[in-house]
Amino acid sequence: MLTLRSVRKNEHIAHAIETGQERNHGYDDIQFVHQSLPNSNIESVDISTTIGELVLSSPIFINAMTGGGGERTKDVNQRLAEVAKDANIGMAVGSQMAAIKNEEERESYRIVRKVNPKGIIIGNLGSEASVEQAKIAADMLEANAMQIHLNVVQELVMPEGDRDFIGAIDRIEKIVDSLPIPVIVKEVGYGMSKETAKKLVKAGVSIVDVGGFGGTNFSKIENKRRKKTLQFFDDWGIKTTSSIVEVVKSEPKLKVIASGGLQNALDIVKSLALGASATGLAGYFLKILLNKGEESLLEEITSIHSEIKMLMTALGTNKIGDLVNVPIVISGSTYHWLLQRGFTPEEFSRR
Repeated sequence: MLTLRSVRKNEHIAHAIETGQERNHGYDDIQFVHQSLPNSNIESVDISTTIGELVLSSPIFINAMTGGGGERTKDVNQRLAEVAKDANIGMAVGSQMAAIKNEEERESYRIVRKVNPKGIIIGNLGSEASVEQAKIAADMLEANAMQIHLNVVQELVMPEGDRDFIGAIDRIEKIVDSLPIPVIVKEVGYGMSKETAKKLVKAGVSIVDVGGFGGTNFSKIENKRRKKTLQFFDDWGIKTTSSIVEVVKSEPKLKVIASGGLQNALDIVKSLALGASATGLAGYFLKILLNKGEESLLEEITSIHSEIKMLMTALGTNKIGDLVNVPIVISGSTYHWLLQRGFTPEEFSRR
């Protein structure tokens, strides 16, 4: 029998597919400066990257989506894990709190490690989690890293969501100090500001996932579950492009994962040129999986890898880290946001 939490997890999947992605993430504001003499060839391009201690064969991974919703979410996680294994990319699971509170749900997460015993698997909990719960979640997956997600707006819109967010930074700091694996602090679609980045650095965090506005909109998803909607939160957040710059320029020590509406190789390479070290895709991959199947998702990931190499060849870069030296022109709302927030968008076009 499904618990109320499990029912909610399944509702989230259905509403996520129905709502889709905003595609209002800011990537249309980013343009590469064409290089007519790149002095490069596609065979020399290496798309491996690192995020702190994690070594990844690809700059993309399957970001946190689901788990804890009974057989349906177990099936989704199993299929995603099979694709991740075949594509040799990392994968994060959705919040494991459901499995901590109900042991019957643990198999919907453990299936990921069973399917992909040698892969990069990232656990997930909310900022309400204790150190003990984080250890249980990590052990459940034999996780290579742990995401702690920040979802204040989603919780506020969620009818049964949390209303108390006091002490989150202190709990995060304790988890960082206690876990033997990297801790990634992740936003869930509202972006990350320089103020948040500074607090996280003080707490000892070294990796963040900006989870920018422009992808899956959890406010709209939760509003579908409310009798009286809170529509003022539907347009709330910092676009993904602005979020990347907010973090990398204010706290250079932080390794950044870009997520929030990315759907193709160009979005990914733009993210890396803005300063991200890797990218996470969730809603886009989920839609392909559920509508077209595992083989189609694997083909899409393979195609994206090939296109990343083409773009890097056109830009004259052989390694992911070289992309931060490529000149890009920032315009539109991203330019105006960064300017008003005290950054210098022009520096990206003059490097």
